[in-house]
Amino acid sequence: MSRLSTSAKRRVFFMNICVVLLIFFMLFRVGWLMSSAGGDFVKMAHDQQTRDRLISPRRGNITDRNGEIIAGTQTAYAISVIHAQIKDEEKTAAALAQTLQLDYAEVLKKVQKRVALVRIKDKTDAATAEKIRAMQLDGVMIDEDIKRVYPYNETAAQVIGFVGKDNQGITGLEARYDSILKGEKGRILTYTKANGTEIPNLPQQREAPVDGGELVTTIDINIQRYAEQLIKNTVDVKQAKSGLIIVMDPQNGEIYAMANYPSFDLNKPYEITPAFEQSGSKNDILNRMWRNFAINDTYEPGSTFKVITSAAGLEEGAVKPNDTFECNAGRNVADRRIKCWRAPRSHGTQTFVQGVQNSCNPVFIDVAARLGGEKFYDYMIKYGFNKKTGVDLPGEAVGIMHKRDKIGPLELAVMSFGQGFQITPLQLISAVAATVNGGVRITPHFAKSIKYGEKTNDLVYGSGERIISKKTSDTMREILESVVSEGTGSKTYIPGYRIGGKTATSQKLPRGSGKYIASFCAFAPAEDPKAIALVLINEPQGVYYGGQVAGPVMQQLMGNILPYLGIKAQYNEKEKEFAPLTAENYVGMKTNDAKQRLEKLKIITEIVGNGENVTKQLPAPGELINAESKIILYTK
Repeated sequence: MSRLSTSAKRRVFFMNICVVLLIFFMLFRVGWLMSSAGGDFVKMAHDQQTRDRLISPRRGNITDRNGEIIAGTQTAYAISVIHAQIKDEEKTAAALAQTLQLDYAEVLKKVQKRVALVRIKDKTDAATAEKIRAMQLDGVMIDEDIKRVYPYNETAAQVIGFVGKDNQGITGLEARYDSILKGEKGRILTYTKANGTEIPNLPQQREAPVDGGELVTTIDINIQRYAEQLIKNTVDVKQAKSGLIIVMDPQNGEIYAMANYPSFDLNKPYEITPAFEQSGSKNDILNRMWRNFAINDTYEPGSTFKVITSAAGLEEGAVKPNDTFECNAGRNVADRRIKCWRAPRSHGTQTFVQGVQNSCNPVFIDVAARLGGEKFYDYMIKYGFNKKTGVDLPGEAVGIMHKRDKIGPLELAVMSFGQGFQITPLQLISAVAATVNGGVRITPHFAKSIKYGEKTNDLVYGSGERIISKKTSDTMREILESVVSEGTGSKTYIPGYRIGGKTATSQKLPRGSGKYIASFCAFAPAEDPKAIALVLINEPQGVYYGGQVAGPVMQQLMGNILPYLGIKAQYNEKEKEFAPLTAENYVGMKTNDAKQRLEKLKIITEIVGNGENVTKQLPAPGELINAESKIILYTK
């Protein structure tokens, strides 16, 4: 036996060393994988041996302040396929396509995908799901799903918003409170073989979903629907571009209604409403359709802003109610002639209160000049026109203002009557609310409380800073009431109710375009405001003055919502003829006697029959009747 040469021994020794090092390396590698990546491998093994099917939670309802559901959830079904379990791809695809009314080629493509699970269709109704279940198709899975439904279709569409296919909020309250409404998904865990087929006789593991919380809003669905009907009729009659009504509690910022017109169907959010301008791409049109003009867009408020100029002037002592002013149909400011809206006629000599009643531009130019640019700007900041109101909706815009050092005499003059800057409608109504509620800024909002089962969490919105004194606020309420009872807001007058407010006719940019926004901001009762509203008509045709266009709309709005809110009419001496009467009992009286008595009360009477005695009457005894109403007497 020959001995190994020295070189051979060296090669063997070197190879042994390499083997030992390789073993040590492999041991180190295994140890490292076990310590640092072991969890990943366990997960990979688990994923290979199991299949997860997610279970959608029930999205929480959105209700109005009275518990009426305005966004709810219905049970639906999701249809999916597991490729490894399908025996006949073409037969399965044909059956699903026909039953679900889908394109066969598209369904077949999904069926042929070699992945664990493919969703064929979401939001399938129970009847269709039952048909598919009865077919007993191998590899077809039917799981519970949910479908978001909106019972009132177009009502408050821009406020409520809608969800996408994955039930995630996209716009409005649905988006703002998505984390509360969506809940947590559950799952069904199934054990599978390496080829993807289920292991028989092994039970599925089910983790139940956690349902979302319920959002209770400040919206009153009755006020909301009435406001929408009213603004729709007005826009249609005036052939306007669009319209808006906001109704709010000025004391705490709770929004009863925010009505945009035109609107869209929340159950079909991707179908374009014909009333919207059809220029641009579909995405552009949809974005315009979904926009909430009350918070997403800005405009020049015009004369409604004179409320703010007046409040600032009174608060600073720059003007007193009985101060006198001369109109002269305009003012010369920085070599420019700024006309009064009444030019070439003038208002002549008038007190400050009369100037507000007449909405006389020169009066407010003078008040702003007395305040000065610095102080005027300070009040715009106090009222919050440089920031968002804080309303709980996404996409709120901020006012567009001059910089403090850019406010010269001309800029100050036009700002005094609401031109030269832009704010949102919600900023305007919130500022007027602060002016008449005692002088404190409020946060406009929709969310009232959140419910989780039996537990309710009430949401608290703290009072903001004081802007003006209570004394100034009281004075402003009296002045603005006189605008309705004696001034440009007279078309909003309602017997029995003290209503305050201010009209506006805002000329849209560019000047001279002939396009206007007619608006009216009003509150009631004037002595203790419980409701404040803003009516805005964008580009009315024909007569476009705020008092004449928005005034009658405000009258109808207030005339309906004030009694609904439980605010009783209180008639003064001049208004007693408008007060409702209590129907007396005429049953059993002689027909002629009853007729003569009703004529003295100036109540219209209708006699049914030729009998001598009254046997029945409508309205019944004790019911209230208005002066325009009539009583029907049935005789025998």
